[in-house]
Amino acid sequence: MSPSGSTGSTGTATSTDSTVLLPGGTFLMGTEDAEGFPADGEGPVRRVRVDSFRIDAYAVTNRDFAAFVADTGHVTEAERFGWSYVFAGFLPAALRRGAARPPQTPWWCGVPGTCWRAPEGPGSGVGDRTGHPVVHVSWNDAVAYCRWAGTRLPTEAEWEYAARGGLEQRRYPWGDELTPGGEHRCNIWQGKFPAGNTAEDGYRGTAPVDAYEPGGFGLYNMAGNVWEWCSDWWGTDHTRARRSNPAGPRTGTAKVMRGGSYLCHHSYCNRYRVAARTSNTPDSTTGNLGFRCVRDA
Repeated sequence: MSPSGSTGSTGTATSTDSTVLLPGGTFLMGTEDAEGFPADGEGPVRRVRVDSFRIDAYAVTNRDFAAFVADTGHVTEAERFGWSYVFAGFLPAALRRGAARPPQTPWWCGVPGTCWRAPEGPGSGVGDRTGHPVVHVSWNDAVAYCRWAGTRLPTEAEWEYAARGGLEQRRYPWGDELTPGGEHRCNIWQGKFPAGNTAEDGYRGTAPVDAYEPGGFGLYNMAGNVWEWCSDWWGTDHTRARRSNPAGPRTGTAKVMRGGSYLCHHSYCNRYRVAARTSNTPDSTTGNLGFRCVRDA
């Protein structure tokens, strides 16, 4: 498949089954967009080169993760901790009452018994969501899956290069307009956050991993749906100097997350932009956080 409007890559993306081979190339990473968050280290814009690599067209699904757990007996960190964060709007009143809520983000509830196979707590399941992205997986869980699958997490530079799909310095994987021609291209919050989600884009929670049109490189849901873990430690001290295959700081306390999620809304968190970024500790788990895998070419 040939990326549309390609300006930075040196070749053509090719697809085999659900994995896309991306040729090595140079692109402009980061943004100085007025809609951005400078404190997040989105800028400055800098020229970055990445070597060729393969990336999954889709985030890891509940079906994929179930196969991993069945084969290895892996117990996720949410299961070991005994709880994880669920969006309050998904919970019955009985579970919302008395749930621990972070002061800065009171729409999250710490619910005992929540994990990847019970994403909204006791009584919930993923039987009708086998093709949706797995959630409530920590960075450590994602790395364990990658080790089993013979893959790895993408570097932040690889993730952004892939998400841009050959488009240079565009706001979204498909261009600068969020809903071109009135068409929804990603799964984000519609309505007034956090009180009312109209679900105009088709989904209140996670969407199937192949929902919406793919980007220029044939990758699905690189904006919205679920945040995706990257391999890098979090850092905000970037320079304009040209770099090759950057891999983030050598150490840190938090890992990079990219892409935004179904809870992102322009009023407080328009981090579904290609260059947007945030972080979380490697053992953190939430109902809007997953991952996808890459391989060396």
